[in-house]
Amino acid sequence: MTTVYWTRLDTPVGSLLLTADSDGALTSLSVPGQKGGRGVRDGWRHDTGPFRAAADQLGAYFAAELKEFQLPLRADGTAFRERVWAALDEVPYGATVTYGQIAARIGAPRAAVRAVGGAIGANPLLIVRPCHRVIGADGSMTGYAGGVERKVWLLTLEGTLAG
Repeated sequence: MTTVYWTRLDTPVGSLLLTADSDGALTSLSVPGQKGGRGVRDGWRHDTGPFRAAADQLGAYFAAELKEFQLPLRADGTAFRERVWAALDEVPYGATVTYGQIAARIGAPRAAVRAVGGAIGANPLLIVRPCHRVIGADGSMTGYAGGVERKVWLLTLEGTLAG
């Protein structure tokens, strides 16, 4: 059985729940009230040690001093989801993309946009894997598992939206 470590981190978007595996790779980052977000489970080990780098980098990100996270990440998903998540990792700070553009980046047909949206919605690593940078084809602030108000806040922090 693999040990799951967890901690909470107070941030401008709420108290984040971070989990990591026994190798120290970040496995999830959830916000309060997140659709499909994780909750602490029996047998998990509370320990801030594995999260020092994540806490430092998130602090710098929220202070607008960090534009790219350099953290070990590990999220399990289907091959399709993992391709979508890899495409999310390539969306730079201060930029946005559409669901259709993500589909094109992974070589999926236009008809796969809903499946792409589902994979983005299943991203277990909010903020560090920037699903908040995906918007509707018409520029709308479409769904975000962490809440559209947080999405707007994050995009404003990154300078994508006027504050």
